[in-house]
Amino acid sequence: MRGAPSPKIRDIVCITTAPAGLRLCVVKVVTDQDGLYGYGCATFTQRAELVAPAVERYLKPLLVGRPADRIEDAWQACYNSSYWRNGPVLNNAISGVDQALWDIKGRTLGTPVYQLLGGKCREAAACYVHVSGAGNEEVIEKARYFLAAGFRHLRVQVGLPGMEAFWCGSSYSGGRPPGLPEGAPAFKPLHDEPLYEPAAYMRRSLRMLEACRAELGDDVELIHDVHERISPTQGLQFAKDVERFRLFFLEDLFSPEDAGWFRLVRQQCATPMAMGELFNSPHEWTPLIAERLIDYIRIHVSQAGGVTPCRKIAALGELFGVKTAWHGPADVSPIGHAANVALDLACHNFGIQEYALFDDRAQEVFPGTLVARDGYLFANEAPGWGIEVNERLAAKYPFGSGETGERRRYNGGWGHVRRADGAIVKQ
Repeated sequence: MRGAPSPKIRDIVCITTAPAGLRLCVVKVVTDQDGLYGYGCATFTQRAELVAPAVERYLKPLLVGRPADRIEDAWQACYNSSYWRNGPVLNNAISGVDQALWDIKGRTLGTPVYQLLGGKCREAAACYVHVSGAGNEEVIEKARYFLAAGFRHLRVQVGLPGMEAFWCGSSYSGGRPPGLPEGAPAFKPLHDEPLYEPAAYMRRSLRMLEACRAELGDDVELIHDVHERISPTQGLQFAKDVERFRLFFLEDLFSPEDAGWFRLVRQQCATPMAMGELFNSPHEWTPLIAERLIDYIRIHVSQAGGVTPCRKIAALGELFGVKTAWHGPADVSPIGHAANVALDLACHNFGIQEYALFDDRAQEVFPGTLVARDGYLFANEAPGWGIEVNERLAAKYPFGSGETGERRRYNGGWGHVRRADGAIVKQ
């Protein structure tokens, strides 16, 4: 006996919005069945305006008329259709469609997406928050605030005088040199652009981690993000230096181009390693997982192409003892965060989930946005992701709204950071 006909894809559109000042891109897939649609995250903030044409001009003609319930087949068709693949624009475009099809599947069957992935391995996903400050005292004060709110995993960063980053407060350093305040580095930069010096960063961060461990105690899980801005030899030394602080993990110690250096780290210290935020291709993550060179895979789910490939990455990691820690800052849309949590609950080798606090405007645009409780994220129990998009409100916050300074100048991108001698720093 044949069941009801499968829904077919009738239309695909991109919803672009920036309610919190960061450029978010969500794909809406509409089916031929009344009221049946789904949403997926395709957010690539730094090149945001390229994703929508990739979806609407290339993937939409490929997919309209096809069954909406054949998710794997649709993903393979999109992935292979461009011949050259594994680029961030295409992967994010595919992710938007892929996540929307998972949402449709859940809505069709009346169940949350985590049930489609095998059901819960845990009740909720433990998450960590960002704690940064201009000095150790500010970092510790903010850390105590989040500890009181129930969080036990904290990513701690401290700035350097004269090197406060324009896009993330004092998290990583990299501000404008003119008028350096008291305590600033003694060297004089040969330019007037955002400044970063790795040796100064390393010394300051080690002192900050020592203060955090002494003041916050051993029961707090500390995370630190290097953001690939130091040389490989400096990274190796830094990984050994922080070993005594017993970090939960050290993130992005090397750039993707220098990933081979993780072999030396493994040989010389026991600091847990997390990597993958900048990865787009299986050629990047497969060796690190298969050789057990990292402890946590940190992929930005939409950069890898969506839920379909990331559940396979999680399964690969489980075989080699590598846990998941999906990228989850504020430039992942609330739809993307819901996809992260679905994977967190359904994958046995979950490690930790990065958490972004969305403001009231973002929550109004995305009703159903997940909000942490006592340091945990719980999935919505409504079908699909359990999140809607208020498209009328989304349109009130076009790209560029809320952006100032460098972000506006670089069209939402990060621009660049330089050493004192003027050389560009990886980021």
